[in-house]
Amino acid sequence: MNQRIRKVALTSVEGGDQTLNGRLQVFFSSLFSSIGGVFGSNVQDQDSQMASRAALVPLKQQQPREGGKQKNSHVEGRNRRVLQDIGNLKTITEEAIALVQIGVEKVSVAAKPVEAVKSALERPKPERIEGSSRKTKERISKKNFKVAFSSVLSARSKAACGLASKPKDPVVDIDAEDVSNELAVVEYIDEIYEFYKLSEDESQAQDYMRTQPDINAKMRSILVDWLIEVHHKFELMPETLYLTINIVDRFLSMKVVSRRELQLVGISSMLLASKYEEIWSPEVNDFVCISDNAYVREQILVMEKTILGKLGWHLTVPTPYVFLVRYVKASVPSDEEMENMVFFLAELGLMNYSAIITFSPSILAASAVYTARCTLARSPFWTETLKHHTGYSEYQLMDCAELLASLHSTAAESKLRAVYKKFSSEKRSAVALVSPAKRLSSESP
Repeated sequence: MNQRIRKVALTSVEGGDQTLNGRLQVFFSSLFSSIGGVFGSNVQDQDSQMASRAALVPLKQQQPREGGKQKNSHVEGRNRRVLQDIGNLKTITEEAIALVQIGVEKVSVAAKPVEAVKSALERPKPERIEGSSRKTKERISKKNFKVAFSSVLSARSKAACGLASKPKDPVVDIDAEDVSNELAVVEYIDEIYEFYKLSEDESQAQDYMRTQPDINAKMRSILVDWLIEVHHKFELMPETLYLTINIVDRFLSMKVVSRRELQLVGISSMLLASKYEEIWSPEVNDFVCISDNAYVREQILVMEKTILGKLGWHLTVPTPYVFLVRYVKASVPSDEEMENMVFFLAELGLMNYSAIITFSPSILAASAVYTARCTLARSPFWTETLKHHTGYSEYQLMDCAELLASLHSTAAESKLRAVYKKFSSEKRSAVALVSPAKRLSSESP
C-alpha cells in the first residue's frame, strides 16, 4: 500500500514537472525565435540537435580531399550556420546556449510560476558580451586618430619648398588714434567710404573725345598741366585741384566745346572748386590776370553758370583725392616721402586722359599707393590692411599701376613739366627724382 502511494506521488510530481517544463520550453522557444532565429523552433529537441551536430564533425573530417584545398565550396550537411548579418555583432555560441539551458533547469527546480518568469523577461536587458577587451577598444580609438604618412610627407615637402600657407598679417586699426577726434567720425567712416565706392561710377566722366570735334586728349593734357601750375601758384588745397579736373571732364562729356573756350572752361571750373573747398577762394579778377586777360570777368561768370546748369549743381562727388587720403592712412607705416610719392603719381594720372576715363577714382588712388610702395621698395608691396580698406588685390591694380609707372618714367623728358617740377622740390621730398619702380609684384622675379 505504501509503495503504491509512493509511486502515485512520484508520478504526480513527474507529471507536474513535465507540464511546467513543457510550458517553459514553449515560452523560451518563442522568445529565442523572436530574437533573430538563433535557436531552432523546437527547444525540446536541443539535446538531439547537439548530438547530431557532434556526429557531423567526424563525417566531415572523413570526406576525401580531391584536387587540393577547395575554398568556399558548398558541403552538404555542413554544421556551421550561414552568417545572416555582417557587422560588429557577435554570434551566440554553444557556451551561451549551455548557459541558457542551465538557467532553464534552475527555474524548473525552483518551481517558480510561469507568470513571474514572463514578467521578468518582458523587458530583457541587452546582454553584455565580454568578447571586446580593453585592449581592443584602445586599438580602435587609436586607429581613429591616426594620421596618414602621405599627408605628413606632403606637409613637410610643402614647407621645404616654401609652399606652405603663411599666416596672414593682421589688419591694423588705422582709426585707433582718432577715436577722440570728432571730425574723424570714426563711428561711421567705413560706411562713408562704402557709399563713395558705390557712387563713384555716377560721377565719373565717360569717354567724350569722340563727341568733341575741336579738341583732343593732348589739348586736355595741356589744360590740366596749366591748371596744376595755377593751383600751385595760388597755394590752394589739394582737394580743389581734383574737384576742378572732375568738373572739367564731366562738363566736356555733356557739351561740345570749341578750342578757344577750353581754357575758359578750366578757369571757371577752378573758380567753382575754390568756392566749394577753400575758405578764402581766389577772386574772378585773379583768374583774369592769370589767363593774361584772355577772357573778361563776364565771360568767366557766364561759363560758371553754364557749368553749374549742366552738372545740375552736383559738386559733392568722390574724387581720387577722397580715396587717396584714406589709402595713404592705411599704408602703414607711412611717412612724408611716401605721401608725396603717392600724390605725385596720382597727379600724373590726372593729366592722362586714358587713366581718368578707364579707371575709377578708387582704383586710381589705390594704384598710386601700390606703385609708390613698389617705387620706394616698401615691403610688402600690398598689405592685408590695404587690401581690407581698398577692397582691391594686387592683380586688380596691376594695369593702372603699370600705366602710372610708365608715366613716372617719362615725366622727366615730357614737355608738360608742371607736376615734375612741383614734386622735384625739397618741400615735396624730391620724389620726382626717385627712379621709377623696377618691378610691380610682390613675387620674386
